[in-house]
Amino acid sequence: MAESEQLLEVAGLRAHYGSALAVEDATFAVGGEPVAIVGRNGMGKTTLCRAIAGIQPPTVQGSIRFAGAELAGRPSYRICQAGIGYVPQGRRLFGSLSVEEHLRMISPRLVKRGRWSIDAVYALFPRLAERRKVGGTQLSGGEQQMLAIARALLTNPRVLLMDEPSEGLAPRVVEELVETCRTLAGEGIGLLLVEQNLSVATALADRILVMVAGRIALETTAAALEADEDAQRRYLGVEPLAA
Repeated sequence: MAESEQLLEVAGLRAHYGSALAVEDATFAVGGEPVAIVGRNGMGKTTLCRAIAGIQPPTVQGSIRFAGAELAGRPSYRICQAGIGYVPQGRRLFGSLSVEEHLRMISPRLVKRGRWSIDAVYALFPRLAERRKVGGTQLSGGEQQMLAIARALLTNPRVLLMDEPSEGLAPRVVEELVETCRTLAGEGIGLLLVEQNLSVATALADRILVMVAGRIALETTAAALEADEDAQRRYLGVEPLAA
């Protein structure tokens, strides 16, 4: 990919919680094609997401450039305004707010700048339209993930950062999630997907980054990782994917 096509460029990124180093010298770029970051629990994947999204802690050093502008050190709302949407691990919904209220929290200025409106996300997720008056935490796991994605889409991002989106979801719901992500990628939204589920990661992204102990230890392709049983065991601690 040519440098001009890269939207998000991370270089030498280090993220600390106090004196504890959680991410060390992460360097990669995201353009028009989905990229997946995989790894075992505790390897720094969520910390990397928080660092890119500007959510503190952690304390961040290094470079996070988006569309040519440096974002490292900026507050999270500025990073959102720049065009990076964030779907956090665990959804992070409010029990006191309905589906509709979650969506109406988003600044109208962000909604008006692109094609994603409340009507558009209801068209993408008809189930949310049916449940618009239901509290966010009263939804099923799949519905909660739909709402978390819909909320991020209303900021009209150019890159969508998704942290463990398949976590806790039934296989059928995971399949629907994969199709939704493919639809978004087909519309030109860059995807940076952090996943422990290797099958989801390889279904969505051809380019795979493997995190080990806070570092990106391997950059490979989905096909190569699926074919490398030793790498699956060594880096991910999982049995090889079924043929």
